[in-house]
Amino acid sequence: MKEQQAQVAPASSFLGKAGPLVLARLFTAGLTVSIPLVLARVLPLEEYGTYYQLFLIATTLYLVLPFGVVQSLYYFLPRAEEKRPWLGQTLVFMSGAGLLGAALVWGLLGPVSRLFANPALLEFRAPLAAYTALWLGSFPLEISLTSQGKTKQSALVYLVSDALRSLAMVVPCLLGAGLHGLMLSVVGFAGLRYVATWWVVPRGSSGPLMRASLWREQLVYAAPFGAAMLLAIPQQNAHFYVVASAVAPAVYAIYRVGCFQLPVVDLLYTPTSEVLMVRLGELEKQGRLEEGVGAFREASGKLAFAFLPLAAFLFAAAPEFIGALFGTKFLEAVPIFRVSVLGVVLAILPMDGVLRARGHTRAIFLSYLLKAAVTVPLLWLGVRYLGMMGGVVSWVVAEVVGKGSLLARVPAALSTPERPLRVRDIIPWRELGKASVAAVAAAGAVFLLRASTHQAWTGLPEGFLYRALPLALAGLLFLVGYMGVLYATGVRPLSVLAGLRSRRVG
Repeated sequence: MKEQQAQVAPASSFLGKAGPLVLARLFTAGLTVSIPLVLARVLPLEEYGTYYQLFLIATTLYLVLPFGVVQSLYYFLPRAEEKRPWLGQTLVFMSGAGLLGAALVWGLLGPVSRLFANPALLEFRAPLAAYTALWLGSFPLEISLTSQGKTKQSALVYLVSDALRSLAMVVPCLLGAGLHGLMLSVVGFAGLRYVATWWVVPRGSSGPLMRASLWREQLVYAAPFGAAMLLAIPQQNAHFYVVASAVAPAVYAIYRVGCFQLPVVDLLYTPTSEVLMVRLGELEKQGRLEEGVGAFREASGKLAFAFLPLAAFLFAAAPEFIGALFGTKFLEAVPIFRVSVLGVVLAILPMDGVLRARGHTRAIFLSYLLKAAVTVPLLWLGVRYLGMMGGVVSWVVAEVVGKGSLLARVPAALSTPERPLRVRDIIPWRELGKASVAAVAAAGAVFLLRASTHQAWTGLPEGFLYRALPLALAGLLFLVGYMGVLYATGVRPLSVLAGLRSRRVG
């Protein structure tokens, strides 16, 4: 009996392994979120738009140039007897990718500055190139630990790294050094992180630093996913580039505030997806793949109880949220923000993690190819006729198309010869239904609150504490309403939270 429990329990409690990662990201989320909030208040609007444009370029390269090699560690390390070659060749590859990224920044920043009609970008060519190189080179740090099941160590690294990065970006601006001080500070941080990556990642593993046969195998696996990223990241960021080329930097700052999202992906989706990938690899190795669909439904159900209320609250309380966090000068961003939060709902199903864990990376590539094909005409028509609103609507529609394409392929990835699956078999319908009813009811209460108290809030001073009062009241009302409806439908929210905590299997 005890042996049987030891075999079954990990399948139902694997999400507990993500607990340290979730808690670490939750702690640092406040610091991470504080970056655009602080900068919005201390930087001039034009310089704030320039900040977003600089990091749009760096982020695009950071997500494209790894070419799926770092992410392939989730597939290879759980199955590998000798881990050091996989880690070493990934480090070498990413150092080369960093040098390529720096060269691209140096060569392309001029044309990009003309596209954005913002010559101020050229003042930051050198620090942006250095930051991109070092940040790319340090990409394997957390992933190398998580893919080996070292979630506590990975959580600690996330905690320290995110905290230092937030301080490196915020402190110079608070001290009056402006955007120039910020850029020099993040270069120093990225340099320290790069050194730490080479010190931490290869430790405790045996074997040579690289092995040619394994390197070819890793590239073959990573290539479809890497090619998908070559399509996916430019496609996901295309609306930012198109809007930036169509409006002044100060107006672009409004658009970026409208597209602001709380770091829910880093907090819940990413660690849950990462642990799910490792779990599926373990199940496949043990010949128990039929349990994979249960793991997927469990992960999706937990994410539904978190993401559906978050999206509903942000949609309902958008004016209070934008006014409190960014200031009333950004209230023009509220309609854009309400459209952008729909992306949170689309993150409920960790489909890409399943496909990557099962080696179905071509399906991911085809999904992104479809999204890219849809995005081009949508953006051209949307921005031309609807302006900035057309940009964010185009992004949401393309995301719906891409997620639908991935969903169609997940059943095959989780099926076994004895148990073929369909789409309806993998979705946690009960959890989705209960979370939706509770979230919609609570959002309706927030709309009623605004209608009844609007006059009382209009005369409040501009300071953050005053503007936070209506947001706090709306949040409390939403929380009470959401929890109350969940209890009425038989769901115990504390048990849902417990599923995200680490627990031992006896």
